[in-house]
Amino acid sequence: FQGMPATPDSVQGSGDVKYHMGASADRQISGQNVHLSLSPNPSHLEAVNPIVAGRVRAKQAQKKDTARQQVMGILIHGDAAFPGQGVVAETLLLSGLDGYETGGTIHIIINNQIGFTTTPEYGRFTSYPTEIAKSIQAPILHVNGDDPEAVARASRLCVDYRLQFGADIILDIVCYRRHGHNESDEPAFTQPVMYQAIRDKATTLTVYTETLTKDGIAADELAQIKATFESRLEEAFAIASEYKPAKADMLDGAWQGLQLASGVERRGETGVDKDTLKKITTAMTTVPSDFALNSKIARQFEAKQQAVASGHDIDWATAEALAFGTLLNDGFGVRMTGQDVGRGTFSQRHAVLADQNTNVRYIPLQHISDEQGMFEIYESPLSEYAVMGFEYGYSLADPKSLVLWEAQFGDFVNGAQIMIDQFIASAETKWLRMSGLTLLLPHGYEGQGPEHSSARLERFLQLCAEDNIQVANCTTPANYFHILRRQMHRNFRKPLVIMTPKSLLRHKGCVSDLSELTTEKTFRRVIKDATKDLADGKKVRRVVLTTGKVYYDLLQARDERGIKDIALVRVEQLYPFPGDALKRELSKYPNADIVWCQEEPNNQGAWFFMDRRIEQVLVEMKHKTSRPRYVGRPEAASPATGSLKRHGVEQAKFIDEALAK
Repeated sequence: FQGMPATPDSVQGSGDVKYHMGASADRQISGQNVHLSLSPNPSHLEAVNPIVAGRVRAKQAQKKDTARQQVMGILIHGDAAFPGQGVVAETLLLSGLDGYETGGTIHIIINNQIGFTTTPEYGRFTSYPTEIAKSIQAPILHVNGDDPEAVARASRLCVDYRLQFGADIILDIVCYRRHGHNESDEPAFTQPVMYQAIRDKATTLTVYTETLTKDGIAADELAQIKATFESRLEEAFAIASEYKPAKADMLDGAWQGLQLASGVERRGETGVDKDTLKKITTAMTTVPSDFALNSKIARQFEAKQQAVASGHDIDWATAEALAFGTLLNDGFGVRMTGQDVGRGTFSQRHAVLADQNTNVRYIPLQHISDEQGMFEIYESPLSEYAVMGFEYGYSLADPKSLVLWEAQFGDFVNGAQIMIDQFIASAETKWLRMSGLTLLLPHGYEGQGPEHSSARLERFLQLCAEDNIQVANCTTPANYFHILRRQMHRNFRKPLVIMTPKSLLRHKGCVSDLSELTTEKTFRRVIKDATKDLADGKKVRRVVLTTGKVYYDLLQARDERGIKDIALVRVEQLYPFPGDALKRELSKYPNADIVWCQEEPNNQGAWFFMDRRIEQVLVEMKHKTSRPRYVGRPEAASPATGSLKRHGVEQAKFIDEALAK
């Protein structure tokens, strides 16, 4: 707070303004050591709420605190923000749900009866700012901030209630703001009558001193208490001017053993031996003998067993289940939430089964072995903002669990944009807080309209810098398997954003061999064109670079037209940009022109991000083509057309252009 750097010299980062920074300390309270942790948070007033709840839940899990008595969350609100910010209601909604409960949060509202310059009559139409808490039947205590003893009693009551009933409670401290919003603000500009009353009003210290004097406490004793406290403040102020953190604490506690990410090869050991894969397959497709399994799911399980036994035709959902199962078998936790995640939005996952006679739930991946990691999977309420924030908070506290949030459709992720911008993309550089949160965002143009096509890939790529996040658009089940396992099998953590498929979930060409998941294999950032009858590299006239589902559309059209001199190269990891891998691949085609083909409109998708990066690769390798050429849909305000017929016309046009002579 004295303006000194908030981070030690050994750590790089942009930092943040002082009142956004987090802190932690151990304190002796009533003879017991209590660890206090203040979450770093941005000026988006209530955005940190679900993050705190997620951190609490993770710490309770680490302590095996099923009674939820050892870790507690406290949220401090403003009276304008509590009813005004929607994330407050979303977080309250989570408080009583199985997948998100923490045993109750204490909410403290500092009710100074103003929101920056907005008075209550303009900021809400209710008598109190706490009405929204009635939706969860939380007790609400209103207390006079000018009565410190009443505030203390009410605070103790909140703690007792939370410990007894394991539910949220609200403490509304009705007070006032003596000065302006900041040091240079003049509040009388907008609230002259209120601030005349405040100027005429004795301070809380004066009021309480008079109360204690009437109770018989000597004036000189009160003066000594005040002087002692002021001396303590002055001493701390002097120390603060010379304070400098000795080391970063981001790798303390649960993060011990992990490291900061480096620029060296970062593949991780992600392959798994065949015997283990077969063991996991048996576990994930087996139910108790008295469990009435849906007949359609039973057939899907048989198909998974046959695929693994034969070593061929591993589809997307099977690869995902194998990734989860092998991580659990390795001792890691896996936690997944989102709308419809148990079944999967596209009826592909079936990680949570329902007995057809009793509706009792059974989760096969919880029954691999007695030593396995904890597997949690919960269908979330219809919330993106708070639920993603909760999972982000969980990932901050538990680096030994793969924490995933899945959007029902990728388009809906923008309902949580604040979480992405303020936390996921920038928290490591601002606050030295790492996260391994994985976002699964169904993405792909199948003519389903503007809200069921795009996860806004371009927005994530625009946020990429300083090795902050990973953005991928995988096209094979094997690559998906490896990138999920890579999240845990490296010595650092980074958020991962994956554009996941919809139609490819059942595409006959979108399958992998079991051998691609085994010990010698790993994640491929760039996938070469391995077509057997492709022309010799020097005779290839064009390389079409692409990412995601459109590869299969291009492949089908190329095969139907018998084209042998166009290579299709897939960029599976968009950031960190795989320039070295791309350079190695393009060097095979010295005489080809280079096309970037995408199904998204020109102003969306990956084009603006990839354009100059591909150009840099071509310049460095002195390729005959100096810049890539764009092929795809034209610029558009909407992510996609709502007409299936128009969608087909658009797609046929750019496929023709990509493969034209």
